[in-house]
Amino acid sequence: MVPVLLSLSLSHLSLWAFGLVSVLVFLKLTRLLLRRQMLARAMDRFSGPPTHWLFGHALEIQQTGGLDKVVYWTHQFPYAHQLWLGRFLGFLNIYDPEYAKAVYSRGDPKAPDVYDFFLQWIGKGLLVLQGPKWFQHRKLLTPGFHYDVLKPYVAVFAESARVMLDKWEKKAREQKSFDIFSDVGHMALDSLMKCTFGKGTSGLNDRDNNYYLAVSELTLLMQQRIDSFQYHNDFIYFLTPHGRRFLRACQVAHDHTDQVIRERKAALQDKKEREKIQSKRHLDFLDILLGARDEEGIKLSDEDLRAEVNTFMFAGHDTTTSAISWVLYCMSLYPEHQRRCREEIQEILGDRDSLKWDDLAEMTYLTMCIKESFRLYPPVPQVYRQLSKPVNFVDGRSLPAGSLISLHIYALHRNSTVWTDPEVFDPLRFSPENVAGRHSFAFIPFSAGPR
Repeated sequence: MVPVLLSLSLSHLSLWAFGLVSVLVFLKLTRLLLRRQMLARAMDRFSGPPTHWLFGHALEIQQTGGLDKVVYWTHQFPYAHQLWLGRFLGFLNIYDPEYAKAVYSRGDPKAPDVYDFFLQWIGKGLLVLQGPKWFQHRKLLTPGFHYDVLKPYVAVFAESARVMLDKWEKKAREQKSFDIFSDVGHMALDSLMKCTFGKGTSGLNDRDNNYYLAVSELTLLMQQRIDSFQYHNDFIYFLTPHGRRFLRACQVAHDHTDQVIRERKAALQDKKEREKIQSKRHLDFLDILLGARDEEGIKLSDEDLRAEVNTFMFAGHDTTTSAISWVLYCMSLYPEHQRRCREEIQEILGDRDSLKWDDLAEMTYLTMCIKESFRLYPPVPQVYRQLSKPVNFVDGRSLPAGSLISLHIYALHRNSTVWTDPEVFDPLRFSPENVAGRHSFAFIPFSAGPR
């Protein structure tokens, strides 16, 4: 009798569980369908490329190369077009300066459909915060980017670059080509470790190298997740091998950051160590965060500290590595511009072999070459917002609050209605006379506006 009753109980429990799961799936599907209907209705006045019934534009972008594919679409759809990543996530993809100005001059929040993917890794730092807490963190961190704080770091950057160049001299003797991206990444991380954590000049140790590998993997996995709609649901994603790799890399990054913060806090408890830190030639980012207080004397919590350090390391490492690598690529591709940059720098330095802060302002031609490289290969090719209020565009079309916007910076920078011969590398685009007549939102390699 007991086994029969137990069997019936398990059977009823299974039915209840199945019923509950079915209801939850139905509610989730209904919510997704209603949201899709809202997004589609909002973009009704904007046409776009044909979509796959399930993948939207995601599959075509993955198969044909997303960046150049969108540039191709700009010729078909002036100003903007619909962009669907899967069946339920739709953006208005914009690549016109006036359209960009209409949205990105306002301060709308980051689109949670994309930026929530970052939460597991970097937490709620400046990149994803909004509202009063974003304003509070922004105010607390601003002193860390004052010119007087930044000036001493020129020597730090120069030393890290010299280590990288010594490595390249050895590789060059082998008379073989080699990939510079990894070395630039190590150099950027070495600089950031010194500026963020106050690391000494001994270079990266094993723990630091593991951190570098984790950050590199997280950056790649994050981009792959954004482009793959099947990974958009957290529950499904973290069950996949891709998601588990992401969690393992997160753990490595978090352990490293937490240990550094613990060690610095412990050091500040010792009077001699505290005096030593305060008398340093320059404060590092962590020093500034630990000492930051608002008007009411409230400081950042441990969770906020970790979030801001992880945000700074991600944003500073990935964008810097990409930017420097592409600038060097352009210099190698166009030796005539490389020669002019070298002559300019040699004239500025004279007999010196190291740079000073004031030298940077004199490197006018090099600056133009860097900006032209940023135009062709922006370190941040695409950014996303969710409208907090309706927006009206210059051509009379509009979008309601709640709509999602994708600003495709790569396509904007290669838009033939904005740039003459956009595929040509021409640093003189950024001469003072040419810049004077250009739209303020035509060149925005790191996005624009208060966010």
